Amino acid sequence: MIEPWLYPALTATAVVTGFVDAIAGGGGLIMVPVLVFAGLPPHIMLGTNKVQSMCGTAMATYRYRRAGLFRIGSNKALVGAVFAGAAVGALVIQRLDSRILSLAVPLLLMAVALYTIFSPRMDDTDREARIGEGAYYPVGSAIGFYDGFFGPGTGQFFATTLVGLRGFGLTRATGLTKLLNLTSNVASVIIFALGGQVIWLLGLCMALGSIAGGWLGAHSATRFGARLIRPLMITASLALTTKLLWGWFAG
Repeated sequence: MIEPWLYPALTATAVVTGFVDAIAGGGGLIMVPVLVFAGLPPHIMLGTNKVQSMCGTAMATYRYRRAGLFRIGSNKALVGAVFAGAAVGALVIQRLDSRILSLAVPLLLMAVALYTIFSPRMDDTDREARIGEGAYYPVGSAIGFYDGFFGPGTGQFFATTLVGLRGFGLTRATGLTKLLNLTSNVASVIIFALGGQVIWLLGLCMALGSIAGGWLGAHSATRFGARLIRPLMITASLALTTKLLWGWFAG
């Protein structure tokens, strides 16, 4: 049973998470501990959080598309690969303990933070791709699987690999990241919903806040570009790393 006061509290929290997610990813760093405090069982927490995340990411995706940062048509195959990976990940997590990833992920996030700090590629300049579009499909599918299975840092992983492997400028990579993150969220919500792991009223209340935050975040990112996205990505990556490592060693 969820206390009534938690509905407006979680909706307000979702505004902040939607804003952070739209720019740099990592909104789960804020929302997941709050949902744990609310007393939701782990799988229901994950499923319900995916509903609000999906809605906030949908608004951010719409805003980035309006800004011309990506086209859906030219990314259909990649969207399909991410969707399949996320669906499999969401199925697997309902049968396994996610702790298997909780030590490896902080190391990956630390690598993301270091790459973002030191790489000259992390700006708005498009560069020559290191791998072709088709070669990125397995990468996108693997990140989608990770999002369905565990989730923290998915936005950072998409953005960093699009910059480092596909040669995208950071703002353009962030735009496409929202489309891919929306795809993995939709797949995850479908699987969690079919498994009865979603509290819909709570998820939809939180979604209202996430939509507002997603619009504000995407508007800010398209206006200020890499000079806003880059420091927030570094901050979110390091904060997620600290949180996950703390969770691991605290048991």
